[in-house]
Amino acid sequence: MIRSLILALTVCLVIQTGHAQKAPEVQPRFVKFDGMRVHYDNYGKGKEALVFVHGWTCNATFWKANVPAFINDIHVIAIDLPGHGQSDKPQVVYSMDLFARAIDAVLQDARVERATLVGHSMGTPVIRQFYRKYPAKTRALVFVDGSLKPMGTPESMKEFIAPLRGPDYKERVEQMIAFLSQGMKSQQTLAEIKVAMLGTPQHVMISAMEEMLNPAVWQVQDKINVPALALMATNPMWSSEYEKFVRELAPGIEYQVWPGVSHFLMMDEPKKFNGTLMTFLKKNHIVE
Repeated sequence: MIRSLILALTVCLVIQTGHAQKAPEVQPRFVKFDGMRVHYDNYGKGKEALVFVHGWTCNATFWKANVPAFINDIHVIAIDLPGHGQSDKPQVVYSMDLFARAIDAVLQDARVERATLVGHSMGTPVIRQFYRKYPAKTRALVFVDGSLKPMGTPESMKEFIAPLRGPDYKERVEQMIAFLSQGMKSQQTLAEIKVAMLGTPQHVMISAMEEMLNPAVWQVQDKINVPALALMATNPMWSSEYEKFVRELAPGIEYQVWPGVSHFLMMDEPKKFNGTLMTFLKKNHIVE
């Protein structure tokens, strides 16, 4: 009698907490795209997926504190963009268009018809370009401390990129990392970030930065008409004027600015990030 009662209570608890379903295991995969191999980590299956897209010189591991929070609820994919992580790194132009098409190749390989894309930093213009090219495949967009408008003038951008071209380019990258990681709490996480970013080949760094800052990327300010969320770290760059611009560009967007976090806010505050993203997904019936 007592044993039966305990068993019944255990089953009830498992059902209520969602632990009856075994978490999907990671499936590392490579897809052929434009003569190169693009790596992605696949969790589960389904025609709709939550897709994590990293930033400049980063890789799929930057989402390792986030992915596990969603794999029991939706098909999850974390991508290494061309030139990054375990993907091939040929001498090509690393444009936002190339990255967007690479994401589409991954979705086709994973048999995904529609995706909610989460883009960090450079991942923001990447997923914006994906939406332009594949609106029917875009379920929703989440922008994580990335810009939706030009950053500076062509002249200032040229000056900004110049140090990356020299033999001491890693010193410039270390300076950028130090600036972007201000406020980061975990020294271990910071060390992992440095290894990943400094390990990206110089030709990828230069090309991806040039293309991210290319004025042509920003010439068309077409509206974003899918559910959208912006999670930003406190920064003078994200002014009230910028927020107004974003709200006009993406009517109905949820826009949040978080104090006390670095540019890598999903790594600084993973619990808060995961909870906020899950709330957004449920609100828009992407997960139930």
